[in-house]
Amino acid sequence: MLAKQPFARRIVIAFTLMTLAVSGMFSLGIVAVVHFIEEHLVTEELGRELDIVLNEDLRRGVAPRLDSSTVFYASDRPQYAVPEELAGLPEGFTEWVRGDEAYYVYAREIAGERYLLVQEQHEFESRENALFNVVLAGFLLSVVGAWVLGRLMARTVMAPVTRLAQQVRHRDQLHPLAPPLALQYPDDEVGHLAAAFDSTLGQLRQTLDRERLFTADVSHELRTPLMVILGACELLDQAELPGKSGTQAQRIERAAKEMHELVQTFLMLARARPEQTALGGSASLASVAEEQAERWEPLMRDKGLSFEVITEGDSAGEYNHTLLSTVMSNLLRNALHYTETGTVCLILERTGFRVEDTGVGIPLDQQQLMFQPFVRGAEARGEGLGLGLSLVKRICAHQSWQVGVQQREPQGSCFRVRLNGDA
Repeated sequence: MLAKQPFARRIVIAFTLMTLAVSGMFSLGIVAVVHFIEEHLVTEELGRELDIVLNEDLRRGVAPRLDSSTVFYASDRPQYAVPEELAGLPEGFTEWVRGDEAYYVYAREIAGERYLLVQEQHEFESRENALFNVVLAGFLLSVVGAWVLGRLMARTVMAPVTRLAQQVRHRDQLHPLAPPLALQYPDDEVGHLAAAFDSTLGQLRQTLDRERLFTADVSHELRTPLMVILGACELLDQAELPGKSGTQAQRIERAAKEMHELVQTFLMLARARPEQTALGGSASLASVAEEQAERWEPLMRDKGLSFEVITEGDSAGEYNHTLLSTVMSNLLRNALHYTETGTVCLILERTGFRVEDTGVGIPLDQQQLMFQPFVRGAEARGEGLGLGLSLVKRICAHQSWQVGVQQREPQGSCFRVRLNGDA
């Protein structure tokens, strides 16, 4: 359980537990030493007093000269008869308790006779209690002091680590001109950690740079042949082609436009920050929905499906035209591929849109997997690679949008996209 605690808290706990153990052992040692010294001193004192009573007072025939807290008993003298409860005590020093009273008893046996001195503990007990209270107070104060000192030390120790974590977490660290972190720390464990982060961040910067350059190069190289294809398609549209040839030309033109949109989308996703994708132009949700309806309704109709655009709410936001079109287009394409009969609906909401179909649906245990790359459903259609929904998920994450899917009853799927903020 301790390993699951924050590192600063672990320092405080370890510091407090160490002090608790050391201070506890020290306090118990003090109590044991005090008890040993008490027994030794009381034994010497009572033994000395008993010698005086036996060798001086009783030989001269006078009463034992003892203070009011000490009583003398002797088995051979009726006036000092030994009480029955003390008769069975062993020789030497013993602590005897009767009710709420505690006594020191020192017994000695001479020629078959027993002699005892019994002394009340009131004075020693009060001193013991005072000493024990002092020890207990010192123990508690040491534990509290260790907790306070542990917090101060944990804060001091963790300050450079916390600062380093904030610097690493800051997105500007991926900027090529970001200064090295190790130069800001001494040559200690934190400095070595900062140097390791510098090395890792440097490799990450190189990887990101290569990805951006690759995406830019591919996009640039693909644009030229795509524009040639689109120009040829325009010329074919102006010519009078036979039925099948005209249809094939339209398919080529449609595929070229889709590829051109994908190139634009990948180029935008390769940019470092979502706000830089504003270069793709902005559009309202309704205008994008109208464009996609014009594009997909003929394909839906050719397959025998009913296609509807339903407006449940008006979204006042402006969004990146290319990215929003790609998301909506991929969801409509997915619905077209996986719906054999029935209806496909594009439903506009105040906070986004939904694409509902009456297709085969997605089992509950596969709904999250469908957004991973190269994952296709059990009822896969066409020659796709399973990248459409993955691209949708990536665009939504890039733009801080939310996408989810749920099962429709009695069959079909519902993909919901929530659009947050303006592009």
